[in-house]
Amino acid sequence: MNASYEDGGLPELEREISVALIDHCRLSAETVTSINEAKDAMKLTFAEAAVHLGFITMNEAQQAIAWVQSTRSKSNDSLIEAAVRRLQGNQNLILRPDELVKPSASLILAHDMDHARSEQLRALRTQLLLLSTQERHGTIIALLSPGNREGRSQLAAELAISFSQLGRRTLLVDGDLRNPHQHVLFNADNQWGLAQAMAFDEHPRVYGVEGSPNLSLLTSGASVPNPLELLSGGGFERLMSKWRLKYEFVIIDTPPISEYADGLAIATMAGRVLVLCRGQTTHQQQMKDMLKRLATTQAQVLGAVISYF
Repeated sequence: MNASYEDGGLPELEREISVALIDHCRLSAETVTSINEAKDAMKLTFAEAAVHLGFITMNEAQQAIAWVQSTRSKSNDSLIEAAVRRLQGNQNLILRPDELVKPSASLILAHDMDHARSEQLRALRTQLLLLSTQERHGTIIALLSPGNREGRSQLAAELAISFSQLGRRTLLVDGDLRNPHQHVLFNADNQWGLAQAMAFDEHPRVYGVEGSPNLSLLTSGASVPNPLELLSGGGFERLMSKWRLKYEFVIIDTPPISEYADGLAIATMAGRVLVLCRGQTTHQQQMKDMLKRLATTQAQVLGAVISYF
């Protein structure tokens, strides 16, 4: 009698699914090591461990299993079905919803690739790519500006879209826990997000984005009384470590530096910063003050953008 998948009697099937996931999801060697460690410690399959750690979604795991099924004979269909049932039925997994959100009309790059602004964003993307060629792990970039209404959230969203359009696995994070805006730009629910993931040390709820299969969105979540403490704590640092392994680019929106120190805490951990000001609006002294404070974080300033949008 053949051993069942649940009994661990199908190492070849497990190996094929693992290889499919590593290839399909572009998992790095460090990520694979983390998954294998969790797999052995928790008695899970490779796919279950990857979902549990948040490196892949349930949908991605099922796609890999489906691909393996397409390469195997019909006689193995029952074994594949067992793999799917085990993956879906494991109550120990913390799953990421695969709900898609839709970019608003204001995010021109998502709707009109030929628009003049789209071309400008691609030029900026190229410059940032040239500055990120030496990165061993994923590149995290925090967007900072002195004040309100300077286009920080808009640029963060469009940069994330731009990187994803190159086929790069990209995460857009709303790190503005004071006056968040990314959920508005993507028509997303914002009851559970970054703040709750840090406060309760739980897996964050990440959205897929319609029309951008390589882009994921993490909203800020409902307001909390201690945003700076959360962003300065170990929970945020642990999340960043996972993001570096899972994504090629992580773009983080932040609150205005002139009002809050949150952006400085984010910049310290991100290590790379893109500063933004609005033409004919942002005062020169505000920029000088921001750069002076930013120097204390030792984060690398990749460049400055003057927005007229």
